[in-house]
Amino acid sequence: MLQKDSLFRRNDSFFRSTPPLPPATPSAAAPAAITEPAKPAVEKGEERKESKLIVGPDIKMKGVEVADCDTLVVEGRIEATLDSRVLQIAPNGTFCGTVAVDTAEIHGKLEGDLTVRKQLVIHATGKVSGKIRYAKIKVEEGAELAGEISMMERGPQAQGVLVKRTGT
Repeated sequence: MLQKDSLFRRNDSFFRSTPPLPPATPSAAAPAAITEPAKPAVEKGEERKESKLIVGPDIKMKGVEVADCDTLVVEGRIEATLDSRVLQIAPNGTFCGTVAVDTAEIHGKLEGDLTVRKQLVIHATGKVSGKIRYAKIKVEEGAELAGEISMMERGPQAQGVLVKRTGT
């Protein structure tokens, strides 16, 4: 039987049996590395490491917004809004939602709005449907591409202007 308040009381016998630690004082024999100020983790000339998010094969994500991600690899299922540099969808991966990326490599399935600023590659196992806009495209034989498909106009004066293409 539990006593009242015993569940939330700490066991002071443990703390009494352990000798207290001496206070931390700087020592003359301390190594130089400890007493010197710490250097910044990233120097001004260095670039930051690439951020990469992998949605594993048995993972399902819904209702998220992915930002500040350099590369998103989808092996499971994700319903999201994505603004990234690279999107890679594995053969069993599925992405549903809105995507704006520099490059996309699709082996699996993508449904929704897709804007690819540089190059879109749809492999033979890939299935892409929805509103698709791209700068360059490569579609392997056997791939499926359906929906409103348009090429982004090239040139500095025509940024954001879309040219409607018919067919696949």
